[in-house]
Amino acid sequence: MNMTNQFDQRALTWDADPTKTARAQAVAEAMRRRVPLAPTLRALEYGCGTGLLSFALHQALGPITLADSSDGMLAVLADKLAARPDLRMRPLKLDLGTDALPGERFDLIYALMTFHHIDDVDKVLAAFHALLDAPGYLCIADLDAEDGSFHGPGFTGHRGFERDDLAARVRRAGFAGADFDTVFRITKNDSPGQKEFPVFLMVARK
Repeated sequence: MNMTNQFDQRALTWDADPTKTARAQAVAEAMRRRVPLAPTLRALEYGCGTGLLSFALHQALGPITLADSSDGMLAVLADKLAARPDLRMRPLKLDLGTDALPGERFDLIYALMTFHHIDDVDKVLAAFHALLDAPGYLCIADLDAEDGSFHGPGFTGHRGFERDDLAARVRRAGFAGADFDTVFRITKNDSPGQKEFPVFLMVARK
């Protein structure tokens, strides 16, 4: 994942943004509708940041591994988890673009606003397929294709995703199906171009 230093700097104020909290809640609600969540499921959140999505889902899941490559985000997450020792959630520093696969296997993998920062999407999708037991679910929430206004000049990641292209990549990685719904919209009134940015939830099965 790119932009690790920037995420380190933003970690302390990440949870103060009400849009990020609302986005995580909206994705969690959509996942509860579309995936048969259960307290027996072993879950991995990839690119977890401060864990907003996993905190919204933990009551419906079993043990959750929260993975990120940002030390700053993981430090904030560790403080949050220290205050809730009852939760079956553990942080893990991991970048599947460069690191070896962890030894654990999972029943559910999910990522929120992470994929547009990933250089080699196909490599990470293949890693997800290897990390999932069957039957298993993959949930990716991210931006629809946009005009570059979301991050602005200098951003080197993906300008969102065309749904058909991402679905094809997911199928090539070995998953069955890739169903999409729009679950949230981010508004940036000060944007020089596109001002509304839809966020999709894609659900695929192994």
